[in-house]
Amino acid sequence: MPRLLPALALAMILSPAPAAFAQTVWEMPTEYPASAIPGEGVATFAKLVNERSGGRLTIVPSFDAAKGIKSAGMIAAIRDGKVAAGDAFAGALGAVHPLFGLSSLPFLATSVEDAKRLAEIAKPAYAKVFAGYGQRILYTTPWPASGIWSKEAVISAKDLAGLSIRTYDATSTTVMSNAGARAVNLSFADAMPKVKDGSVTAVLSSGDGGAGRNLWQFLPHFSEVNYALPISFASVGIAAYEALPADLRQVVDEAAAATERRQWSAITSRLEENYARMRANGVTIHANLPADLTQRLAAAGEVAVDEWRAKAGPEGAAVLEAFAKR
Repeated sequence: MPRLLPALALAMILSPAPAAFAQTVWEMPTEYPASAIPGEGVATFAKLVNERSGGRLTIVPSFDAAKGIKSAGMIAAIRDGKVAAGDAFAGALGAVHPLFGLSSLPFLATSVEDAKRLAEIAKPAYAKVFAGYGQRILYTTPWPASGIWSKEAVISAKDLAGLSIRTYDATSTTVMSNAGARAVNLSFADAMPKVKDGSVTAVLSSGDGGAGRNLWQFLPHFSEVNYALPISFASVGIAAYEALPADLRQVVDEAAAATERRQWSAITSRLEENYARMRANGVTIHANLPADLTQRLAAAGEVAVDEWRAKAGPEGAAVLEAFAKR
């Protein structure tokens, strides 16, 4: 036995030293450009975690659906372990669960203050739905108000007739169809080729999403209909989160909270920045729209909200009731 000790000691010296710490990598995709506000949120969250974790947890962001994952497929991608985390537009997740369509209900929350209050009221219900898919919410990102980008000006109700418009969820598709347009629900990634070839001549989007995609190259008009201020969700798989040691979970939580504060603060100046960039690129912004257009859209919107309430059930109705109590 004593003769084995030197050999054992030598083997220990020559064997590779264990890593100083285990490194965990989370991929975190979004279908939006890095310049869009959800893209900025992903980049902000990644930067904070990467800096504060000392290299033990690395978030790798990707943009423009580079991973082939669009918003509608994000929950499934995280649930199935294709990625650890991701950012997705809430409206597109309405196909997964109707509650996710809440923030993009037409003409419900049309100010930043109302959008934030609605998100806070609905947060427990959102968290419950995410948990059912093995996920937890990291943070929410607000979008500037949605308007209509178009090839020709949309400034009256008659301009909606037959308008080939990209919408972003089932509710907005119903609204625009009821208002007389030819609406098709498409992700931004799928919409852009159709915008470029002229088969889609209008897009329902904020100035933020549109500016991020340089829509002005094809659609030089923007009608400020203030359709909704929807949100995006960043979420992570519960298994990936709980696999972290307690101190890294705290890093993630604090980075997520800081990112959410940053996102809701940034939205207040975002509209002016977007409009300045749009005007600099030749976009005509149509504000103070005539009553025939706004009333047509509002009437179509009421029908869509009633349909959503029926699908969302008691939980959705409870959120709307709480929100109505100003």
